[in-house]
Amino acid sequence: MPGASGPVTVRLRLIGQMEAWTLTSESVLPAGRKTRALLAVIALSAPRPALRGRLAELLWSRRPEEQARASLRQEIHRLLDALSPAGAEILSITRDHLSLKPGAFWVDVEEVMRATTAQPASLSLLDGDLLEDLDGVDPAFDTWLTTERERLRDRARNLAEALLREQVEPEATIPAAQQLLSIDRAHEGAWRALMRAHAARGERGMAIQAYERCRGVLADLLDAAPSAETQRLLAEIRGGGSRMAFRPSRPPPDAPEPPPTPPAQEVKPEPRPAARGGARLGVMPLQLVGTGEEEAHLAPGLAEEITTALARFRWMFLVSSNSLGRFAAESRDEDEIRRTFGLDFLLDGTIQKVRNRLRVTLRLLDLRAGNQVVWARRFDRQTHDLLTLQDEIAAEVVAQIDPEILLIEAKRVTARPPHDPTAYDLLLRALPLIGRMEHAPFIQAGELLSEAIAAEPDYAGAHAWYAYWHVFLVGQGWAEDAANALRTAGQHAEQAVTLDPSDARALTIAGHVRAFLHHRLREAIALHERALSANPNLAMAWNLSGVAYAYLGEWDEAERRITRYKKLSPLDPHAFFFDTAFIIVALLKRDYESAVAFGRAVSEMNPSFSAACKPYLAALGYLGQMQEAAVVRRRLLAIEPDFTVARFLETSPFERPQDRDHFAAGLRLAGVPDGRSGNDSPAPEAKSA
Repeated sequence: MPGASGPVTVRLRLIGQMEAWTLTSESVLPAGRKTRALLAVIALSAPRPALRGRLAELLWSRRPEEQARASLRQEIHRLLDALSPAGAEILSITRDHLSLKPGAFWVDVEEVMRATTAQPASLSLLDGDLLEDLDGVDPAFDTWLTTERERLRDRARNLAEALLREQVEPEATIPAAQQLLSIDRAHEGAWRALMRAHAARGERGMAIQAYERCRGVLADLLDAAPSAETQRLLAEIRGGGSRMAFRPSRPPPDAPEPPPTPPAQEVKPEPRPAARGGARLGVMPLQLVGTGEEEAHLAPGLAEEITTALARFRWMFLVSSNSLGRFAAESRDEDEIRRTFGLDFLLDGTIQKVRNRLRVTLRLLDLRAGNQVVWARRFDRQTHDLLTLQDEIAAEVVAQIDPEILLIEAKRVTARPPHDPTAYDLLLRALPLIGRMEHAPFIQAGELLSEAIAAEPDYAGAHAWYAYWHVFLVGQGWAEDAANALRTAGQHAEQAVTLDPSDARALTIAGHVRAFLHHRLREAIALHERALSANPNLAMAWNLSGVAYAYLGEWDEAERRITRYKKLSPLDPHAFFFDTAFIIVALLKRDYESAVAFGRAVSEMNPSFSAACKPYLAALGYLGQMQEAAVVRRRLLAIEPDFTVARFLETSPFERPQDRDHFAAGLRLAGVPDGRSGNDSPAPEAKSA
């Protein structure tokens, strides 16, 4: 701060949840909200001292003056006690004023206010609202806090706007626009700059995605549609080639004035500006039970880690855990939380310490269903490495609640009359029908996904799930024109990735299409790696990448990846599909007993899934268990009447001939028709056995 006269003693964070730490990492944050508010007002008044009378008015506006001043004196004593571990006298107190000792405090707000276009780094400190956990201290304080928040945001916004205007290249414009949007999510100028920059780099899908995000934010925050200027830019991007000329927010120095642009044809607002939906979710800082100071950071830290991990799932909308902090400190009233933030789901829980072990208990509440608990899990871990513990728990939590919430959303939409459904509604209606693996409902799912794409052609999620649907269409033998189905799957998979290159689920589905349908295994693995980079907690990506490695013949890596999937999501709703990978790997590794055990388990989950029957049946053939093989063979041929060993060999994605031959030999031993003229009886024991 100006006028510094000594070394920094305390680091004071006022943006987000308030924190105060000594240089030895000892918390000196006061326990009471009024005491914290007192410290915040003094800090934000610097370098001027704060008047006692003004402090009393801000914090006790409903009390007579004498009572307010008496309460102030008590809070000053509490503040001094809280700051005492910092050592030196860092709070200056006179009869009329209170102030911080110059230079003794590092304050994040001061760093943001001092930022310039030449030194803008401290803008990154503005990652939340000012004093998020101190709303409701006093009506006068709330009014003061609103003014301070606006002052801080205005200063940061003006600086971020100036930084954006200085950029003349797309590569620099993108982070500058993103920084401005982190400060003001509804800044249409920043959204347009982001769209132009992506389009100039040939990233048309990213540009369209930026428009979609802009549309959603404006509908959510302002109940408004994008302006005509933004819609004209979208039309220009959609109608242009693969790469657009980049027009910076202002011309570079000495650049000639651009010629006037002829008036563009007016673009009519789209009929449903915020049609696309998604679940709104919040993660409450956990309650601490019997823990010490060492674990104090774990409650907010774990909540923030889970929130950050969930934000990687493109179909969810997350509320900052810092924003929920005041409810954690007060009533934890779920109904009030839903009214305040419009949440659909709330993740809450406790952290309990028993000797050298921590027990973390979490539960997911459906706030629209009377706060019903729809998922719960308990984690018991050693306390020797809290950071690793935090990472592990967050990874498993998000991997498990992602498919759970998706199914709950699907059930909710399916229970409603199908009146004027959005593309998102149509997608949700399709998902349970896919999982049933019954022919008529499955075909209906494809029709719903096709309708979703027609309703919103730029909806990456609909294209991805439609490509996924085609994988099952071919795999179940239900495609009337298999060659056309393969082409269609590839087109929609590629379109999904083009529209949203950061959607991990779209990337891994595209990878599976490349591997299973097109047999381009190395391209598939590259897509799976991109998916895991975008979202390392997506269980589907771990599983499908493991399948691709199994097709390559790299069984150990395949097993490592599918085991990781199972650890992340042990009770996955689509386990019948994902666990089939265990059957394949066990069969190829000649562990027939394990392959049969996995096959039985998968068949119990969904006996109509033909892809699981095939490696299960081959393993039974090698074990000579012909009675069970006959049951499985009849089931398989009821689903795919034309299935033969020859057809398997023609469509097999396995790269190594010995793996294909080994699989085929097991099918012959189990009584699957060969499919070649004059050779439809089981073959003798294969040498590869």
